Amino acid sequence: MTTFTEETRARAREIIARYPADRSRSALLPLLHLVQSEEGYVSPAGVEFCAEVLGLNKAQVGAVATFYTMYKRRPTGDYLVSVCTNTMCNVLGGQEVYDTLAEHLGVGHDETTADGKITLEHAECLAACDYGPVMTVNYDFFDGVDPQAALGVVEELRSGGRPMPTRGARLCTLKEMAVQLAGFADEREGAVADGGPGEPTLRGLRLAQQHGISVPGFDPNTPIRSKAEADKAAAEAKARAEAAKPARRASRPRRRRRRPPVAPRPT
Repeated sequence: MTTFTEETRARAREIIARYPADRSRSALLPLLHLVQSEEGYVSPAGVEFCAEVLGLNKAQVGAVATFYTMYKRRPTGDYLVSVCTNTMCNVLGGQEVYDTLAEHLGVGHDETTADGKITLEHAECLAACDYGPVMTVNYDFFDGVDPQAALGVVEELRSGGRPMPTRGARLCTLKEMAVQLAGFADEREGAVADGGPGEPTLRGLRLAQQHGISVPGFDPNTPIRSKAEADKAAAEAKARAEAAKPARRASRPRRRRRRPPVAPRPT
């Protein structure tokens, strides 16, 4: 059974401290990424660790860990290769890309190569329909891939290389990515400065700018309110809404109308 290091425990405390004391269970998602960064998957020991530091039971943690596909329940390779086979990418050749990789690697969905390098999986949608067919490696994008391009990527990975994604930061292992998903910065020099958004991504932004459309300002550094503060604000807003309603006129009881007597039918 895995014993988590003091460094991991310190990081767990740091994650929990990001949230108000009465909302500490909100730290569960990044904590699951944290334990995955150590083991390469969320093991029973990882579930127990998260339950311990958050004061939850294992069933509560397990329910969340099994709901999201990004939390793996068995050992995963250094590189998780996800091929979108949903409608758009499928029409553009995504299934052919997946089938080619499955045959070449000798694995199926959610299976790992014997050398422990590659885990292959179908992906439902990778939110990149304008770049299809798309494939991700540890959630970094390789756009517009065909079977040969996909084979080139996995072979470079198996030989120890790290091919550059089409856009975004430099490639890293699944464990390294899990650290970032837990909320810790990528410490590799210049790692996040290499890539940028693709042209299709920016078209909507440019169109909005041309028409003067923008969203209201938002400060990402706005502190998260505690539950008590949020409840108080909600109660105050409700009171203001009630006070703004026009006063109702007192209603009078309705008088019942008496029906006229019905004359008897002649016999």
